[in-house]
This record gives sequence, structure tokens and C-alpha cells, in this order.
Amino acid sequence: MKTKLTIGIGLVLLASACGNKDEKKMEIKKEEPKKVVLYQVFTRLFGNTKETNKPWGTIEENGVGKFNDFTDKALQEIKDLGVTHIWYTGVPHHALVNDYTSIGISNDDPEVVKGRAGSPYAVKDYYNVNPDLAVNPAKRLEEFEALIERTHNNGLKLIIDIVPNHIARKYEGKTNPKGVRDFGADDDVTVEYKRDNNFYYIPNQPFQVPTSENYKPLGGEKNPMIDGKFDENPAKWTGNGSRLAKPDINDWYETVKINYGVKPDGSKDFPELPAGFDQKEYKEHFAFWKHKNVPSSWKKFRDIALYWIDKGVDGFRYDMAEMVPYEFWSYMNSAVKMKNPDAFLLAEVYNPKEYRNYIRLGKMDYLYDKVELYDKLKEVVQGKSLPDPISDIQKGLEDIEHHMLHFLDNHDEQRLASPEFAGSPEKGKPLMVVSTLISSSPTMIYFGQEVGEAGNENGGFGTHSRTSIFDYVGVPNHQKWMNGGKFDGGKLSKEQKELRDFYKRLLNFSIKSDALMGKFQEIQSANRDKTDGYDPGIYSFVRWSDNEKLLVVTNFSWLTTSSFELKVLADVISKWKLKDGNYDLKDQLYHQSKVVLEVKNGVGKVKVALKPLESFIYQL
Repeated sequence: MKTKLTIGIGLVLLASACGNKDEKKMEIKKEEPKKVVLYQVFTRLFGNTKETNKPWGTIEENGVGKFNDFTDKALQEIKDLGVTHIWYTGVPHHALVNDYTSIGISNDDPEVVKGRAGSPYAVKDYYNVNPDLAVNPAKRLEEFEALIERTHNNGLKLIIDIVPNHIARKYEGKTNPKGVRDFGADDDVTVEYKRDNNFYYIPNQPFQVPTSENYKPLGGEKNPMIDGKFDENPAKWTGNGSRLAKPDINDWYETVKINYGVKPDGSKDFPELPAGFDQKEYKEHFAFWKHKNVPSSWKKFRDIALYWIDKGVDGFRYDMAEMVPYEFWSYMNSAVKMKNPDAFLLAEVYNPKEYRNYIRLGKMDYLYDKVELYDKLKEVVQGKSLPDPISDIQKGLEDIEHHMLHFLDNHDEQRLASPEFAGSPEKGKPLMVVSTLISSSPTMIYFGQEVGEAGNENGGFGTHSRTSIFDYVGVPNHQKWMNGGKFDGGKLSKEQKELRDFYKRLLNFSIKSDALMGKFQEIQSANRDKTDGYDPGIYSFVRWSDNEKLLVVTNFSWLTTSSFELKVLADVISKWKLKDGNYDLKDQLYHQSKVVLEVKNGVGKVKVALKPLESFIYQL
């Protein structure tokens, strides 16, 4: 059926199985893992109170947030939202256009910096942090260490970025630990490739600054370093793999690619994991690599990761992990896990055919579920698809579903509330219900998502629909919640407060639910085929554990009120061990509604009425 959708709400029915549980079993249950909720925050933007938002504005004009803006109050409010982990995005010192020569940091050439504030994925010094983020840039590392401690004291774990595939063109380790040599310091630059070179080279050709009629560094502003030149001879391969001495303006020209012992023809120049290592734990991976001779870049990035683990960082988000061989990840992640077995390791991987390699061989904890669930939910909310294929996505990921992190908003993607995505924050609600409740995987939200941030600003290098990661900008709806540093939502509208309350209720429910760490089964097919009034935008599934039974029904339509008698299959009723009879179900999201689950001849049914953009959580 080719029906264009109008989208809208989620209904969740929660039922507890009958039967007494002794105290010992209940104690065991309390110790079992619960859902993880990760709050991604762009560190530079979080505490900025300036609302100027001048395109290409300077740090003085447009403002910048600091580590110190994450006060105890701010962190408690984030935790109370239902968050367990926070991802401080853009912490490592990256290339930027600002003058810190007084503390020994060289200026960066605007021609190889994207934006003025700079891309957080062009790291300039892995052993220190962005000086923009410190009240006293000379003490920037100490200020971040204080934030690590403050985060932990407020009951949150934290991760930061590591970007192994590429680094800034002008990398300078000004605060390297004793014995640490900079990337490329020992390279043989006369050859394109050598296993222990950190970079790939284009011999006998100097780097040329990319040019375009449609782009001027700093928006055309005059700067003594903008002269059409950047000293790099011989030129290096660009971060995205371009082998041109003059990269295209659309290449990752501000970065250079790291060599992990992959030859220019793609063949591997390092030991490979033996057959069967996809079934082995990190300790066995660590033992395998312990005495192996591995490329120089492997050791450098392992040492960087362990440096931050020793500082108290609880894990990492690995940028473009699939551009680096999974053997390296086995080597590094097993070393990280030996230091901290609970480290949270999240990877940006977009090729579904490689998911299992990066989880089982690369020892990643979590990967982005972007290409499948995220993309499908975006199609559904835009009326381009029925929600039915969600079932096939979950079935296809069944063996790794716990490892596929769910999100609807992050720094790379169009804002959920933007006209280019859902069109309004309210239309994002049913997506959030499904994304959060459909699996045992972590849920991630991006700061401002919970107050309907739409990313309408044009920061200069960054354009609208995405909150700029390249420019000094303020984040308007987030600033209303921040309320000048009070972090009390004092400037939010009634609708924004209601939206944040929805996120708070849903996320807090998710991190306490046993059922969400249990099993999944779709009931979509049977209801789509046989249930009168089961409109095109509706999707349903069940989740359960010994203690809880969840029945999730979502109406993605933002216009249509749907009324129908939902069928709960005999197979589900049997697995839930429910006898014939009526079960009162009470809403747990807003505590204002009751319905009845009627079980007759081993089959369940529930009379459901779904208003546009309404959500319920019912409990037996």
C-alpha cells in the first residue's frame, strides 16, 4: 500500500507479569544492567550566553562557552533529564583561528581551518585541550580535569572524541608526555608509503591550498596568513583519502590521513587476527597483540587513549572508525579495556556489512544505528515510507541489537526539529518513543534537542539546519533553558517546557525499565493485515523481561486520530504467561489514563485511541 504518511504519536503499554518474586531474586534484578542514555553536548556552545550570531563572528562578537559553565547545577539538570553518560564533543585541542601565541601555541592558517572556531575533527594536539574552552587558557588542562571530577561527582560518566583517521595539517604536540614524538617526526618523506610512517606522502609535490569561487576563508576577511599558501612539502594525503597535492574544496583538506599500515593498494602490512577471534573476549585480543610488531601509528593512538583513561575519562567516541582497519581497533580497544573494563567505546561506522567486524573483531561496544533505523525513521516522519520496514531492520540486527546506539540528532545531522527533518519538535516525539524503546541499546540525544532546537542559524562556514560545529555561535532554544547560567528553563515557552518534560519522563522511564533490556517481538504484521482502523502511520511491538511486559504502539501521523482494537498475539500472551482475564493498565508517562488488556482464549486485545502526537506508558 503506497500511502503517504502524516506523522505523529507513540503509545506504550506496560504490563507486569503475575507471580511473586523472592527478595533475593529482586536484589539480583536491581543489579542487572539498565539502559544507557548518552547526552552529547558541543562543549564550545553549551555555556555561551551571547545571542549575536553574526556570520563569521569572532569569539568576542559571538561568544564561547567554557568548561566552567558545566556547573554542579547544570550537570544535575542533565542527570535529572534521565542521562547516565555525557559526551563532551570537541575537547581535544584542534586547529582554530585565534591568537594564543602568548602561551606558546602557534597560529593556524585560516586556509586550512574550516570556519573560525575550527572543526573539532582537525586535532592539533592530542595531549591537551581546546584553549577556547578555558577561562585561563594556560591552565586549560587543569580546568578540564576539574570538569572530569565535577562530572563524576554529579553521578555521570563522560566520554570524549578520538579521531584516529586524520589530524590537523599543522599538528604540534606542545605538551607531549616525556618520550612522545609528534606524528610524522620520524617519517621518511621521500616515499609515498612506509609501514611506520604516520602519513602518506606525495613525493616532490608541495601542498596547494584548495580554491573555489564560492568560498573565501573567514568569509573574505583580510588576515595576514591568508596568502594562498600553506607550507607542506611534500604534500600529504588528505584526511578523506584524496591523493591530490591540491585537494578539492569539498575534501577534508584541513586534515591529513593517518597511515595504519594499509598500503596504497589497500593490502594490509600488519599481523591479522586468527580465525575465531570474533568469538574471543578483549583479554585474549590483548594477549594476542602483546608481543606483535605493529605500525607506529597504532602505538601513538593507543598511548593517547590510555593517557585520557588515566585522566579519568570513561571512554571515547571514535570518529569515522570504519576508515581505520578493525585490527587496529582490536589492538587499541583491548588495551583500553585492560585499563578500564567498563570503558564506553562508541564508533562512527556507516557500512552495515562491516558492523559485526567492528563489534566482534574491533571490540567496539556500540556503533551508530544511522544507516538503518535513523534513516528509516526520518523517511517515516517525512511521509516517504510506511513504518513497517522497522521490523525487518530489528530482525536483521537481532544478534547485535544491543550494540547499535540509537539517536535522532547529533552534530553531523540535520536537527530533528528543523524544517529539513521533522518540521517541528512535536513531530519528533513518536520517533523518540520508538528509538528509545525498541531495543536494549543506548539512546543518545544532542543538547538542545529536548527543547526543540532547530538549528536555524547561519554561522558562516556552518549553514542552517545543523548547529554549526565550525563557528562561534549561540544556540537559541538551549540558551532559553540555560537562562543566563541558572539552568532552570526560565526563558522557555510553555511548549518548550512541555517538550523537555516529555523527554525527561521518557528517558527516566527507559533507564529504570527491566523490559527494555529484555526481548523484542514485532506485532506489526498481524495488526497491519487484520486490524480495522490500524492506520498507515501506526507501528507496534512488544518488549519483555521477567519483571515487566511492554507493548508499544506508535502512531506516526500528526493529523489522524486512530481508534482500533489492538491484537496481542497468542504467542506473546503465552510467553508472558498471562491467563484469560482482564488486566487494568495505567499510564506511567503522564499518569492520567487507564485501559484494559483483555485476554480471551489465549489472545489479547486492547482498545486503543491515539490522538496526534500523544504518548502513553501503561502498566499492569
